[in-house]
Amino acid sequence: MSELLARHRAVMPAWLALNYTEPIEIVSGKGNRVTDGEGKSYLDFFAGILTNMIGYDVPEVREAVERQLATGVVHTSTAYLLRGQVELAEKIARLSGIPDAKVFFTNSGTEANETALLLATYARKSDQVFAMRQSYHGRSFGAISVTANRAWKNNSLSPLNVHFLHGTDRHLTQFAGLSDADYVKACVDDLRHVLATSVSNDVAALIAEPIQGVGGFTMAPDGLFAAYKEVLDEQGILFISDEVQTGWGRTGSAFFGIQNHGVTPDMLTFAKGLGNGFAVGGVVARGDLMDAPHAVGLSTFGGNPISMAAANATLDFVLDHDLQANAARTGAIIINGLKEAAERLPVVKEVRGKGLMFAVELEGPAQASRFMEETKKAGLLAGKGGLYGNAIRMAPPLTLTVDEAVEGLGIIVTALETINAEAATQ
Repeated sequence: MSELLARHRAVMPAWLALNYTEPIEIVSGKGNRVTDGEGKSYLDFFAGILTNMIGYDVPEVREAVERQLATGVVHTSTAYLLRGQVELAEKIARLSGIPDAKVFFTNSGTEANETALLLATYARKSDQVFAMRQSYHGRSFGAISVTANRAWKNNSLSPLNVHFLHGTDRHLTQFAGLSDADYVKACVDDLRHVLATSVSNDVAALIAEPIQGVGGFTMAPDGLFAAYKEVLDEQGILFISDEVQTGWGRTGSAFFGIQNHGVTPDMLTFAKGLGNGFAVGGVVARGDLMDAPHAVGLSTFGGNPISMAAANATLDFVLDHDLQANAARTGAIIINGLKEAAERLPVVKEVRGKGLMFAVELEGPAQASRFMEETKKAGLLAGKGGLYGNAIRMAPPLTLTVDEAVEGLGIIVTALETINAEAATQ
């Protein structure tokens, strides 16, 4: 492994982060487990950053891809009719709840968010955009502009005029101790104040993650975005829900994260889990917004026949097996277990999440790194995040079984107990 690591460092950028002090190479997977190059098995609680949504080596997905490969057509481009693209768009348009919806496919969440921002700024003839503090929307020029996490921003230049709103920062002194209702009221008051003081003429849109991914699975209280949308609607400001991580039933309580707020957005972006590892992203938007731009557009690889085969099979699998309900069931086992353990572990600052999207916030980034090493040693893969780098974020495949949920919970709690004991001796 040291040889591969040295080769990686020689040709890959230094900012391309690797997990663990001794990074691993994943060489095989089955179900919800993977095996590294040295033969060690892991229960995967990070799923390729929420992308291997229904696990590994899923026959339905593999066979769908193999059928498409057997035709000899790996790519044609959007200059031709693509049956799989149309079929998938029909399903997503229906599931989104957006009226008269149309879908545009890309390769990633970053591209999807760029497309949504383009549609919004074109429709509103404005470069002004609202986004949320602690957000992350991708690594491209526009996506970085609406990202509010300094660790992920390489450039202060921007094609957009962005104002950042409250909603996921209840740790700040001015919000400490507020009830959900009072916090929502304070955030809405601030939004009205921003509209009165910081913008000029029309604002194009608010883009928001229902649960912030890189932000460490921080989230606004249910109902905040409904309250925001009432204000936005007064001025015709569009609402974009970034569902790259929260889509397809992962929260357990809704198929798309924004539905937990009782909101139907004007646009919804998606990516990651839909292809179960195959590259696919996209935007679903009101037809009038999608059709409006006057210039010709395309995505060379968007709607790729192989990705569409995988995505159709994945989405059908999620729906046919009611994986949203499974996320609610298995997620409750883990989240409730973590909250119970946290009561006796001072090192844990907060446990949060919905369904199979949950996080443990620790006292500092060093403890988060220790957690990663402890769970790796015990055979579980997790991820890090949070504004201050002290959150452990986990999102197992939606196919997680009850037994695997209990197993994973045990590994997590044992790691937390170890870190807590270490902290007590310092």
